[in-house]
Parts: sequence; C-alpha cells; structure tokens
Amino acid sequence: MSALELLVPGGTGQLGHDLMALAGPGLGVTAPGSADLDVTRPGAVIEAVTALAERAAAAGARPVVVNAAAYTAVDQAETDEERAFAINADGPRVLAAACSSRRVPLVHVSTDYVFDGDATVPYEPDAPLGPRTAYGRTKAAGEDAVLGSGASAWVVRTAWVYGKHGGNFVKTMVSLESSRETLSVVDDQRGSPTWSADLAAGLVELARRIADGEGPAARVLHCTGGGETTWFGFAQAIFRHLGADPARISPCTTEDFPRPAPRPAYSVLSGKAWQDAGLTPLRPWDEALAAYFEA
Repeated sequence: MSALELLVPGGTGQLGHDLMALAGPGLGVTAPGSADLDVTRPGAVIEAVTALAERAAAAGARPVVVNAAAYTAVDQAETDEERAFAINADGPRVLAAACSSRRVPLVHVSTDYVFDGDATVPYEPDAPLGPRTAYGRTKAAGEDAVLGSGASAWVVRTAWVYGKHGGNFVKTMVSLESSRETLSVVDDQRGSPTWSADLAAGLVELARRIADGEGPAARVLHCTGGGETTWFGFAQAIFRHLGADPARISPCTTEDFPRPAPRPAYSVLSGKAWQDAGLTPLRPWDEALAAYFEA
C-alpha cells in the first residue's frame, strides 16, 4: 500500500477537519481553507498542486487531491448563484485542469442535490440529473467540469453530512433541545445521515486505491451512511442520545416550513457502485450517530 499525500481544498470545513485528523504515518494531509487557497484562482491552484506533487515525491508518497471546497449555503445560493457557480463549478474546473497538467488524481466531493428528489428507490450514480436549486445546478456543473476535464478524476456524491466542526443538523438539534421545550421537524424528506469522520475514512480508502493504480472503473460513486430516515427520525435519534424525550419533537411537512430553495423529498443514494468497487461501506447511520456522541 502506497504512502499517500493529500491536498484538501476547503480544508477548514467539517470534512476537511476530519481528513486532517486522519493524518499520520503513511498519510500526509495539507488542508487549506479558502483564505489560503481560492480554488477559482488558476495560478494559486497550479502552485498548490505542484507543491503537492513535490511534497509527495520528496516523501516517497503518491499525491491525490480531494476537493472539499464548496459553496453550501443552499438558500443563499438562490440569490447568489454567480458566486456559487464560481466555487462549485469554476473551482473544480480549475482544479481538474491543474491536476491533469501535473498528472495528479482528483477526487471531487458532490451532493444529492444534483437529483430532482422525486425517486422512491435509492439513486444510482448513473441516474439522470435534475437539480431544482441553484446549489444543485452549480454542483452538477462542477461534476461535468471534472468528468470532462481529461484528468484522472472521480466524483463522490454524499448527503446529509454532519460533524464536529461547522454548522449542521445535529448541532442545531443539540442547541434547540436546550432552548425549546418542543419543536417540529420535517417528516416527509428522506435521506441517509452521514458522519463526516466516516466519509473522510471512505475518501482516504478510495484515494489509496487510486494511488495504488487500482482506482474504480466507475468514475461516479455514492458514499453515505447506511440505511435511511427522515429529518424527524434523525432528530428523535439525536434527542435519545442526549437523554432527552424524543416525544418533545412533532412531525411536520415540508409545506409547513417553506424555504427559498426547495429541499429534495428523497435523497437516498445507492452505495452499490461503492461496494462493487471493493470499497468499505459506511456503517449504518444510527451506529455512526452513537459513535459521534461518544467521540
């Protein structure tokens, strides 16, 4: 198994933090935030990818870029699509071009929002795209840019990500449990909660396979926590881990909480291609949530 040297643009987000936490013997991780590496600036990106290749060569390791940089303010993107496009589409295009020129593999992280959310069975990687939000459109454009770049590149879609760093649903529920006696949570949207620490481990496993020349033939993969639930079910599980009464949460519908950007009713992504590639499936979402609270 080759030693690995990763460059993780967007490294100050929850996924970047968890990738950095995995650094150790045989795994070097450089995880700059947007202030240190703006993925929309070609000169800075080429410099960063070149430095990655040089670090890897000096350490006798293989270089891989894992792109975690993204504009993720889903509602704000509806009125700020130009900025979202710059980060979510132009940025991956610039990264892919730099990786192609330096012959460095690229793993690009994407989202369930590229789908329309109308399915009733888990989305396979080759399912037709149909984004209904500015965020989803810009992420779909980023996928196209990466896959059409000529770089040695893979797209990994995930969903419902939470972690110890940054804002996310779990942190919101923890805060609301201590500040409200009761609350209502949407029960007609389904997905697979994904702990960013588990996702990070999966991405490193993929990167190692790629570095060893055994990258999957499928260039688009899905990686989420196992199983599925609704936001209501997820919230109840969080309350149980807090020792709080889950009956304090009432189910409601999407129509009860209108948002500028419509949320997918169904966000479950099939992990079959991930498993077929010989990659380790992420554990069930409820087991991961228990581990999150024990960490």
